[in-house]
Amino acid sequence: MTQTVTIRPAGPADATTVDTLVREIATHEGDAVHVTITADRWAELLGRDDVTVLLAERAGEPLGYVSALRRMHLWSGRDILALDDLWVRASARDAGVGRTLMLALARTAADDGLVIRWEVKPDNSGAQRFYQRLGAGLYTKVIAGWRPESYLPLLSPETEEARTPA
Repeated sequence: MTQTVTIRPAGPADATTVDTLVREIATHEGDAVHVTITADRWAELLGRDDVTVLLAERAGEPLGYVSALRRMHLWSGRDILALDDLWVRASARDAGVGRTLMLALARTAADDGLVIRWEVKPDNSGAQRFYQRLGAGLYTKVIAGWRPESYLPLLSPETEEARTPA
């Protein structure tokens, strides 16, 4: 008999598990070098009201997670739930775990009628199909990121851009 998948909120005691899963998705996406968070910091974050991490487990073994941050959307003046990651370990894929995690996240958002927003890489067609099957809209948008090593030189006292208007 196959054991049931359970979904539960991660708490500070789950920091090591969450840290491991985050490193797995980052490695899978080729971005492991950018993961600088520690399990101790996860313990802090998992105690915050605006941070949501839901763990999928079977018989106590982690299968994956979904993470999101509740934040203000300035155009609407309302909070949204910004989904950060959805990760299901390879051994648990194609068994409904991702869908179960997404529906659990939807239940979290439903109480306050929050819009859930996230990004998906343009070449990740499998994820795009998955999200469309859930009824999500897909919108083309270029995501920009401005790292400190790029903007700090512009703020040096020698540059015109660094001067604050009077």
